Amino acid sequence: MSHYLLELLSLMAIFSFAIVSPGADLAMVIRQSVTHGRRAAIVTSIGIGVSLMFHVTYTILGLGLVISQSILLFNIIKWCGVAYLVYIGIQSLRAGASDIGPGREPDGAETRGQSAVKAFGLGFMANALNPKPVFFFLSVFSAVVHHDTPSFVKFGYGLVMASCLIAWFVGVSYFMTTPAMRAAFARMSKWINRASGVVFIGFGLKLATEKAG
Repeated sequence: MSHYLLELLSLMAIFSFAIVSPGADLAMVIRQSVTHGRRAAIVTSIGIGVSLMFHVTYTILGLGLVISQSILLFNIIKWCGVAYLVYIGIQSLRAGASDIGPGREPDGAETRGQSAVKAFGLGFMANALNPKPVFFFLSVFSAVVHHDTPSFVKFGYGLVMASCLIAWFVGVSYFMTTPAMRAAFARMSKWINRASGVVFIGFGLKLATEKAG
């Protein structure tokens, strides 16, 4: 048991840096918080966490190795991710100003305009269509987790990592939807949408330069 605990702590020491690093997932949660409110941002956060379990699961099953060795599969996933991020970026650029006045509740009418399914899907797809986690989990699991560690234990590691990821983004969602933050964003919503659009397109172009191996 102490061996498994040491593996988990080692994984989390590495993963904690990945959680807080700026990326498309963080940009997505921030935009959801600003544009659609706390509830949508939290549901999107859950989608990102579930997507992480998707990556962990196929890594454990060995499919991650197959993807990392197949240029065709890697490129299919990569270009789908590029197209998705660029699409979200264009949508953000076209959004204009958002009605997020400081007097409105974080879970007000603007949140109800986006369904939970769509909010979940935004988070899930943004993470699932990024091939970089394939190499992250392959390298981390190979370096830290012993090959004799049972699959159900590895899956448990993934659950802990996904839970921490969700908790981090839920915290971001709460912070970004406090009255003070919403009041600030209300004054700059048009430019924030434009900036987030540029960020998403930028991440899409960065992903386009990624190579397998």
